[in-house]
Amino acid sequence: MAIQSNDSTLEVADGGREFFSGLTNVKVVAVNPTMVELNELGVNIKTEPAYSGTHGLEDWSKVSIWLANEDGNFKLDLFLKNKFKESKTGKFQWINNVGQSSWSLDAPVYDWFGKEGMRKAYDGETTLIDFTKAWANVSNGGNVYYDTMDKIAQGDVAEIKELVNALSSNQVRVLIGVKDAKYQGIYTGYFGRVKPQRDDLFIKNLNDEYTQFKNHEYNQDLQWGKHIQALSLVTPDTIAENADWTTNEEPAVDAPF
Repeated sequence: MAIQSNDSTLEVADGGREFFSGLTNVKVVAVNPTMVELNELGVNIKTEPAYSGTHGLEDWSKVSIWLANEDGNFKLDLFLKNKFKESKTGKFQWINNVGQSSWSLDAPVYDWFGKEGMRKAYDGETTLIDFTKAWANVSNGGNVYYDTMDKIAQGDVAEIKELVNALSSNQVRVLIGVKDAKYQGIYTGYFGRVKPQRDDLFIKNLNDEYTQFKNHEYNQDLQWGKHIQALSLVTPDTIAENADWTTNEEPAVDAPF
């Protein structure tokens, strides 16, 4: 017999992967890294990651932004298409040089919408700009745009990679969750600055039906730490108060014999 026991008051690992969730500050450590670069980060994969593909009849490209804090590495996947974002009603999404966006059939004429750099936005671009704004800590009204957005939409992320070194000391605040008890996921409905920490804006967007964190669990107090999985409790069959769980006549279903 060999049993490597521990005192029952000690917390020991169950051998499975450890998951984290909640709000946390992270640094960007890589964008669309190669297999070798991922291995150097401690991410053990044996094939080159794919950053483009086809879904249905549409091609897409992926911007994989690897984030890190003291507890590990986390991947934010942003999907872009080489076409302008259009609604079902035929309206286009528009964007300008300061990262404002709006929906309109033609060029927006709203007083609040800046005209400098105004153009139709690529599908997925606004999420990338929102992340970049928080990551670079751009002030309200400051410029936040990419010169090569047309290339980025086609998978050339060289301009974004340049920011990894330029903003090496910067952090961005994100909400991380867990999907299907198997995968870490990052909320894309809002990205926060380190200062001030506006956790209320995360809550506001989480409660919006269009920006929910669907299919992900996270610690409900939003505090960062080991993820506590929500259990689905099943009501057992009603049993008479004086009845035993098993009888003398037949063994329990799960009995080991």
